[in-house]
Amino acid sequence: MTEQPATLIAELDARSREVFRKLVESYLESGDPVGSRTLTRQLTEQVSAATIRNVMQDLEYLGLLQSPHVSAGRIPTQQGLRLFVDSLLEVSDLAGDDREMIDQTLGTNHTDAATLLDRVGSALSGITQGASLVLTPKSEAPVRHIEFVSLAPDRSLVVLVFADGRVENRVFTPPPGQTPSSMREAANFINAVAEGRTLTDLGRTIADEIAKRRQELDTLAQTLVEQGIAVWENEGEQTERLLVRGRANLLAENAGDIDLVRSLFDDLERKRDIAEFLELTQEGEGVRIFIGSENKLFSLSGSSLVVSPYMNADRKIIGAVGVIGPTRLNYGRIVPIVDYTAQLVGKLLSDRT
Repeated sequence: MTEQPATLIAELDARSREVFRKLVESYLESGDPVGSRTLTRQLTEQVSAATIRNVMQDLEYLGLLQSPHVSAGRIPTQQGLRLFVDSLLEVSDLAGDDREMIDQTLGTNHTDAATLLDRVGSALSGITQGASLVLTPKSEAPVRHIEFVSLAPDRSLVVLVFADGRVENRVFTPPPGQTPSSMREAANFINAVAEGRTLTDLGRTIADEIAKRRQELDTLAQTLVEQGIAVWENEGEQTERLLVRGRANLLAENAGDIDLVRSLFDDLERKRDIAEFLELTQEGEGVRIFIGSENKLFSLSGSSLVVSPYMNADRKIIGAVGVIGPTRLNYGRIVPIVDYTAQLVGKLLSDRT
């Protein structure tokens, strides 16, 4: 079945919709398959268990429910959870206790940004009893100097010296046939426009300058400059950090799939998809929910991700916060927690600038 949620929900009559909603809510609460007798006690109208079983069979035919093993009960499929989240989920207001705990953890503005974001991860993990993810902002310190160093015919080093004294060395593959003179020419070109600009600004500036002054660079030097830009903008390892807290919570929830969950955390530790993690949030403001294989970062473990971007004072997305948990997360509670935390983090970081 590949129908969209809006199409599927329109196919359900009032009874089927209520049976489906009650079944998913019961599953999210208990994690256990839900049988017809359980639902007879929850529905607003008096219907027999046999009638409910017929409805459940129809929902299973639509691809919204499945029967695990030999159980008489049903659980929602990934498609069913997607339909529930998009069409039937009732998001509660942020609970007073949750708000108070977040405020207490993040309310002090006396710590540095790194400590604050580490606290964010710990707070989200503790409050939700899941694993938390915090993608910290890229460094925006101005660049003071750049230098290219040849290491081998197929390997070169770009040395970045920032105004705050930080130095980063990054290895990249230079264009074939590069020479010491072409590398010096490229470095001189970049340094002429680099000072005082951040890497983000520098990438845009150099792209503009290359367009204006292509005739002043020979082909090798031009390609080298472009290679350098690619290194700076795509090297998530050096410019972004992904903080993971509370992994034991997720391991406990998925005791039967320990190897799959460990695989998830191995991927996170290697930061294989950090840049993509931030890109998940780029399609507009607000909280987004990814269930199971909808996001390749978590497809192996079958986990869900509730994530929201946070922004600086210029309303630019600079990072993200999220919670990973089993697909039977209490989405109605987790969504306002992630949303509030993201807004608070954005405000606290903006107040520092």
